Amino acid sequence: MDETFPTELPVPETITQWLLEVSNSSSLEESLQSLIGIAKTDDGRADLAGKNIVTVTLQLCRALSHSSHSQILLLSFKLLRNLCAGELVNQNTFLEQGGVGIVSNIIASIKCLSDLDNQVIRFGLQLLGNFALGGGEHRYAVWKELFPNKLIKIAAIHCMEIIDPLCMVIYTCTEGTDGLVAGLLTDQGFVIILEVIKTMSTVGFKEHWIKLLLSKICLEGSHFASIFSKLYPVSSNANCGDYFADPQAFLLSILSEILNERIEDIAVDSKFPLHVLEILRTAAKAIDSVPRRESGLPTGHATIDVLGYSLIILRDICACDHGLKKVQENSVDAMEILVSSGLIELILSLLKALEPPSTIKKGMKQSKTRDEGSCCSNSSKQCPYKGFRRDIVGIVGNCAYRRKSVQDKIREENGILLLLQQCVSDEDNPYLREWGIWSIRNLLEGNAENQRLVSDLEMQETVDVPELTGLGLKVEIDPQTRRAKLVNM
Repeated sequence: MDETFPTELPVPETITQWLLEVSNSSSLEESLQSLIGIAKTDDGRADLAGKNIVTVTLQLCRALSHSSHSQILLLSFKLLRNLCAGELVNQNTFLEQGGVGIVSNIIASIKCLSDLDNQVIRFGLQLLGNFALGGGEHRYAVWKELFPNKLIKIAAIHCMEIIDPLCMVIYTCTEGTDGLVAGLLTDQGFVIILEVIKTMSTVGFKEHWIKLLLSKICLEGSHFASIFSKLYPVSSNANCGDYFADPQAFLLSILSEILNERIEDIAVDSKFPLHVLEILRTAAKAIDSVPRRESGLPTGHATIDVLGYSLIILRDICACDHGLKKVQENSVDAMEILVSSGLIELILSLLKALEPPSTIKKGMKQSKTRDEGSCCSNSSKQCPYKGFRRDIVGIVGNCAYRRKSVQDKIREENGILLLLQQCVSDEDNPYLREWGIWSIRNLLEGNAENQRLVSDLEMQETVDVPELTGLGLKVEIDPQTRRAKLVNM
């Protein structure tokens, strides 16, 4: 014993001796490393469950809780984490021995003065997350110890290795437990969520727990608007173009990723698209006051990123609105609400304000003037970020897909020729041509009025007008159906 352990280690001999015998090791650190490896498998966890390793390791942690032996604590937490990974006997023993209190108190007492300290907290949180999967009683035990003060403190630590497992603990505890979800949605709970978002907007994340958590709260739940506004209340800074802050842009970027990945799987709250539309409306006011970015999203400028991610979210929602919850049975669907709230007018106004795509602009003569009813705007605004025009056109195309009311609305807003101009390649908007053709196809499909408008450009079998030839396109009239169709020249 004296040859194996330093005399300053405050651990009773009975604890260390038991760990040595079970692992057949000669030092405490070697013993813990060996047991960690054994506990990686189902059979190993089950075997160690019968040898009282959870209880002994917790006694070791308690003995070290006020010492400076971070490496031993780290290994102890790692061992307990593996032991509680799906093994109910170990999870129940951890509960009975007061493991939640022991571990949470140690975590809360660490001052994060080194990377090793951060790793101790990381493995402690992973341990609590694995333990919470044991059932409702286990979840309540973790939540009672951590919520709200310890969670708030941990969420404020700017470390990716800590914030990821913290989201695991929060999500695991609240999943399927309505009472704990209700607590998370109180003022104290919002403080935790806001801290998590602010921290992650700075340090980033690697694991998927933040997406699961924000999907539950902001997309499937109805708390997006409240959280978004609390991240950065609009103030006098808006006069300087600072309409939004980085955490808000980060939140929208994550929600955009979730929608792109799971749009078919989640039921989005019906109020969410309207909130995003209002954010887009506010962000659009800032276009003239923010510097243009040469890159795509994220650009690093909060207001521009909020503008872009709002467009992308609306584009994806318009592509698949059947997954949106309705406020009540037989209520108007989300797309109709968006259109009636001015979505079409807003995005067309943004598109009209832009200078023509680069392909068209290069082919235009400098002296060329436009007629009063031309589809081109006299404005020379540039895209605030790379892909801005494409994202607008994407919304139009998805909105118009088999929705005659939207097709009609775009025609009434003189938007068809404007959309024809977008069927070209553009240096600042990758895939603009594809989105433009998709939009025109959807505007013409099943809509005789829109087809007639295009065919009336010139009553010939091939429509030849400067706006279209400049695009490398022409509209042909099918000799049998007499319907217009867009083709490449």
